[in-house]
Amino acid sequence: MNSRAVLSAGSNIGDSVGFLRSVLDAAGAELVAASNVYRTAPWGGVEQDDFVNVTLIVAGDRGPREWLEFCRDCERAADRVRDVRWGPRTLDVDVITVDVDGVPVTSDDPELILPHPRAHQRAFVLAPWLEIDPDATLTVDGRPQRVADLLAELDADEVAGVRRGGPVR
Repeated sequence: MNSRAVLSAGSNIGDSVGFLRSVLDAAGAELVAASNVYRTAPWGGVEQDDFVNVTLIVAGDRGPREWLEFCRDCERAADRVRDVRWGPRTLDVDVITVDVDGVPVTSDDPELILPHPRAHQRAFVLAPWLEIDPDATLTVDGRPQRVADLLAELDADEVAGVRRGGPVR
């Protein structure tokens, strides 16, 4: 099996850039590309510090569940605590999409919904993804759509709030 996954990582507690770097380090040879760090206001209405985010493309012989376990392992290594939905965290790593042998995987399993059900609404996912894959597409409502078009459809203030920084390394 040959798979390619898009992962989104964010942090707003502690050494946030260090936590993002730990995901790249854990990916090792499976890392295909990583965006620069992006600073963004928190999403979801919980009062908290801004986030730093990065989007990664990884490839290897893992299946979708194994990519999810990779994400969870990274979060555990960063002592992630899940107290408040959309609350502050040391590290949050989400699986956005997975292609296996070039075919996009869809899943409605509550543990791993693919593609990520809200990725198309989040500039902090789309902007860094577009940086590393300008031709990226995301399936929304059963139709593949260009990530560039999805980003252009978002509220201009939200997109402007996603501020590009430097490399995570």
